[in-house]
Amino acid sequence: MTDLIIIGAGPGGYKAAVYAAKKGLKVTIFEDVHVGGTCLNVGCIPTKTYVHSSSFAEATERQGQVVEALRGGVETLLSHPNITLIREKGVFIDAHTVSGVTAKNIIVATGSSAKLLPIPGADSPKVVTSTELLQLKELPKRLCIIGAGVIGMEFASVFQKFGSEVTVVEYLKECLPMVDSDIAKRLRKLLEKRGITFYMGSGVKAIEGSSVLFEQKGKDVSIEADVILMATGRKPNVSPDFSNAGFDYDERKGIAVDEHFETTVKGIYAIGDVNGRQMLAHAAEMQGIHVVNQILGIEDKIRFEVMPAAIFTEPEAACVGPTEDQLKEAGTPFECHKSFYRANGKALAMNETEGLVKLCCEPDEGKLLSAHVFGAHAADIVQEVTAYITLGATLRQLRETVHIHPTLSEVLIEVN
Repeated sequence: MTDLIIIGAGPGGYKAAVYAAKKGLKVTIFEDVHVGGTCLNVGCIPTKTYVHSSSFAEATERQGQVVEALRGGVETLLSHPNITLIREKGVFIDAHTVSGVTAKNIIVATGSSAKLLPIPGADSPKVVTSTELLQLKELPKRLCIIGAGVIGMEFASVFQKFGSEVTVVEYLKECLPMVDSDIAKRLRKLLEKRGITFYMGSGVKAIEGSSVLFEQKGKDVSIEADVILMATGRKPNVSPDFSNAGFDYDERKGIAVDEHFETTVKGIYAIGDVNGRQMLAHAAEMQGIHVVNQILGIEDKIRFEVMPAAIFTEPEAACVGPTEDQLKEAGTPFECHKSFYRANGKALAMNETEGLVKLCCEPDEGKLLSAHVFGAHAADIVQEVTAYITLGATLRQLRETVHIHPTLSEVLIEVN
């Protein structure tokens, strides 16, 4: 007897399975590739291994070791007596049956895959996605990256450090559109100083052999590259058998869900990238926990609108909550407070003086609305503010919280 079926053992799927099993549910989880999903095997984890390696050779050796160790950890978690792991693709037969297994509740957690531009030459052997880039055995002399989003910027930073000649071509006027515009510009300018060439406001038209052809300010431009990384976003992994279950889905937008991640068919839920809501591993994890709580009738207070994110360039950038521009566009009364790493003792000691913190709050140091950080350990600093925002705390309360000295987190109470 199975209480819950989960399709996909990525961050959302396996975390939901383990949580449900600990709560006493009998779980069957399907996975036809590796447990851990994109994040562990070909995404977040191997990419961060590259970020924290001093050379390409070290990175290629370490990523396999790190991934294997973590995958083994997930396998151990899924060995819980209440969990049955089936190593095949879960296919819907009807609304309550997946590959011969029947349950009242089903979670779809099939993730996403790289999206390629529909241009001539996109299938060139020179073109790779992030998955293939991480499998390279030789460092490319010339790397062209199409797209200046999170994936593009992280790989630009890493491969420039390793010694590649890196060029980034981006359709928008600035990199990282989801990030505060001041921080995005500062990051791009810093990477330019390190030797990365950016072509902003440029639309790629075609790939011919080793040439990337694009238009910038009405002029045709061509650059040569040994490897071309297509970092132009991701698309939900939907499958034709979803129609057998009867819920609404779209190949581009993913599976339609409500505020509790339930699809248009009762008892079927979709979490993580496949619902297109928030394409982040930690979002998938929390969505899975919320769904299990819904199934069990447990009330939680997870605030999905308070979703931190980070870009692991060098230095890092991270954010939680709306940007200054978004607050202005919404007509929300707010004040912005800033501080700089160059005035922080720990940053000076670490020789990490490049950095900026922006905290947005309601007037008179009221309720915290957002945090935007650029600098060493930005993700950790934003995580602290995320806790304050989740609890509805004010900037005044943050200022009145004792911070260890000397630490980078003191930049938060040094804002003015």
